[in-house]
Amino acid sequence: MASQPHSLKLRISSATQLWLVQPNGEQIGIHPLWLRERCQDPESLDLQSGQRLHDPSDFDLDLSYVSLSAPAPGRLHVRFSDGHEADFTEREILAEAAMPPGDYGCPAPVFWDAKLADLPRAQWHENPQDARVAQWMESFLRFGFIIFQNVPTDPEQVLKVASHFGWPRETNFGVTFEVRSKPAAEANDLGYTPIKLDPHTDNPYRSPVPGVQLLHCIANETSGGLSTLVDGFTVAEALRTRDPEGFRILSTTPVRFRFRDKDTELLSSAVPIELDARGNVRTIRFSPRLDFVPLQPPDELAAYYRARRVFDHALRSPEFEVRFLLNKGDLVMFDKCRLLHGRTGFDPQEGLRHLQGCYIDIDGPRSRYRVLQRSLAAGGSAT
Repeated sequence: MASQPHSLKLRISSATQLWLVQPNGEQIGIHPLWLRERCQDPESLDLQSGQRLHDPSDFDLDLSYVSLSAPAPGRLHVRFSDGHEADFTEREILAEAAMPPGDYGCPAPVFWDAKLADLPRAQWHENPQDARVAQWMESFLRFGFIIFQNVPTDPEQVLKVASHFGWPRETNFGVTFEVRSKPAAEANDLGYTPIKLDPHTDNPYRSPVPGVQLLHCIANETSGGLSTLVDGFTVAEALRTRDPEGFRILSTTPVRFRFRDKDTELLSSAVPIELDARGNVRTIRFSPRLDFVPLQPPDELAAYYRARRVFDHALRSPEFEVRFLLNKGDLVMFDKCRLLHGRTGFDPQEGLRHLQGCYIDIDGPRSRYRVLQRSLAAGGSAT
């Protein structure tokens, strides 16, 4: 059978043996059940929803191939031992075989540090073409953030931007929230004060945590208040290399995060560095002004506090942080499960610094990216 993308190939070695051939020549047998549950015919699948009509757990565990044939280049005809027959394209099978666990078809993250010279920026357009939005999404998914320029400063414009990429997530702060200095008696979060904020992730006390944050600069009349971003994945991987024991502790020790005011009390427990099933960093939850480690033996707590100190100092190090000024009309959108954000202090007596923000979930941009790629590949327009 013909070669396909990803440098993978299919090989039929006999009427009952199908193999996936990897670039290094290694062959992996394709289990009949794996292929059976991917049948795309109307008997197996509801063609409108794409959902299976059968529970694959009811298939015979000893299911086998009765016959395998290639009636045409790039096509496969299969007869299974349960009597079902199905047709596949080689491309469909290889696309499934090549899809790694994780973000499924989205660009792999590009880890960065303070040497990131060209921040991902884009000129905002109210009615962008699909190709342009796909470029925006590519930058966002690779770097974890993108800065839009010349976004109109109309009220709730941030929601119009967010609607291109996902669905706004309402919290106790509202559908949108206003980041500006308030009188001390009214500020229920340090973000609503003029003090310096070290790198942190918002909402670690929520379950689930909103995955994406948008901050739109409505006004900035101060000389301070520079925005800061740090790639938490980069810092976590640096910690894994430089201090493996510290990395192990922060990826296995759940801590409690809490937010409370007169109307709300939110608590959640999570490890600061969350790994996926393959050991890759998946989520950073780090907010030193909100975290409380449970009581443990003194030697274990001493090890935790040392590890947190090393990680925190790295996050605040000039080695990893980028700084930039959000001017009026700028909007930064960032993956808050990956990036930590902060700001330098400012003097509210100089003038107004006003950002309007909102949250969306991370599956929104990923879904939008996949739909755009599907549409652009077909030469159409995504809806």
